[in-house]
Amino acid sequence: MERNGKRVLIFVIIAFLIGAAGMYGGMMTWNLVSAGDAGDDGAASSEETVSDRLHKVEVAYDLIADKYFQEVDKGQLVEGAIEGMLQTLEDPYSVYMNASTAKQFNNSLGSSFQGIGAEVTVMDGKLMIVAPYKNSPAEEAGLRPNDQILKVDGESVVGLDLYEATTKIRGKKGTTVELEIAREGVSKPINVSVKRDEIPVETVHSDLKKDGNKPIGYLEITSFSENTSKEFKKQLSKLEEKDISGLIIDVRGNPGGLLSSVEEILNELVTEENPFVQIEERSGEKIKYFSEKKKKKPYPITVLIDEGSASASEILAGALQEAESYPLIGTKTFGKGTVQQAVPMGDGSNIKLTMFKWLTPNGQWIHKKGIQPDIPVRQPSYFYAHPIEVEKELKQEMNNDQIKNAQEMLQGLGYFPGRTDGYYNEKTEQAVKAFQSKNELEPTGIIDEDTASKLQEEIFLSIKNEKNDLQLQAAMDYIKRVN
Repeated sequence: MERNGKRVLIFVIIAFLIGAAGMYGGMMTWNLVSAGDAGDDGAASSEETVSDRLHKVEVAYDLIADKYFQEVDKGQLVEGAIEGMLQTLEDPYSVYMNASTAKQFNNSLGSSFQGIGAEVTVMDGKLMIVAPYKNSPAEEAGLRPNDQILKVDGESVVGLDLYEATTKIRGKKGTTVELEIAREGVSKPINVSVKRDEIPVETVHSDLKKDGNKPIGYLEITSFSENTSKEFKKQLSKLEEKDISGLIIDVRGNPGGLLSSVEEILNELVTEENPFVQIEERSGEKIKYFSEKKKKKPYPITVLIDEGSASASEILAGALQEAESYPLIGTKTFGKGTVQQAVPMGDGSNIKLTMFKWLTPNGQWIHKKGIQPDIPVRQPSYFYAHPIEVEKELKQEMNNDQIKNAQEMLQGLGYFPGRTDGYYNEKTEQAVKAFQSKNELEPTGIIDEDTASKLQEEIFLSIKNEKNDLQLQAAMDYIKRVN
């Protein structure tokens, strides 16, 4: 009876997966079984084939459960089998989440959660940061898109799946996590200390930028959660009451989120003439999705993007670029062109499975390619400077990456170190002395921990000053030109 029971359990799981898939998916739902498949001879034959294929799984389960030299957790065997199937897909976005992790994932789409405030993924077996959230502890600590996380609190994350790794990174507000980071262009790993905090999911921020007599509307979307579209519509309406001359939509560093959210926003911005997205099924069939909006907005729109703009952000950017010819300004986006659906397993756990591709209005698949801006603008070099690690004081005649980072910061702050190649020469020492004097530090010309900390503090403030934001300034210039 036990074996028959297990066989029934396996088929119940399969049936549940097929039946439940049509209930979830954010923007759209699909039924994975067509009406013609039910109750015919082909279905019975298919069931026998599945039974044959799963026989080895059942044999392995029985062998381990009954014969392994120690008692085993039979529930863990089942979960391990599911995880193993997903791992064979070699798709970082298809994952199994146990009940605890699924709850944590769902909470991150709600009003707030506790952690460092960064979206991460697994690419080619590496744990990578997609983007830190705006104004989050991760951003303030200097983490960036495409940073690779090597260790968490001294423990390697190699071999961990995405949600095992993120569970280690998350934690209670006020606690600190130590991350070892590999970054392109830096020869040695960087150690970054991040203090966890409450991460509010306030995903839409609005502002008015001055442009003579008529202001320019500015809407920043930091992620697409369950309330984002409502908040977007509300804040856009308030901006339009101010008679704005144009609108800037900022999705830089936005790692994506719910497709239903971006769909509702695009229904406000894209007219009925062109689709705002295409969904390609496994069969190759494409479904086009259209807005019902009749007229374009009476003002120009532009979108700010960067390498941290991913997934739903790219759907928005691609739709506005191709369907309405609104220009994108910034740098190339991340490049995630697949759609996942969370399928519940009945015990609080779920499988988040890649089921579809999404394509731009013109049918382009941007996966692993990203979307190119119409107006390329890169931020000043000090925006990309790495955190300074002072294992020993930095001074004249030394040459390393830490000095290069400090020189880029000094240059950005207007202290002119003479070079930015990592060689600590006399001009660099003079620049350090000038910086130290201005910031009430002893003018030694040597970069110690206090000087490095103050440098990074001043750079963070400079980056936050919108006058230094070349991409935002370019967007404002564009609105002015076309009016």
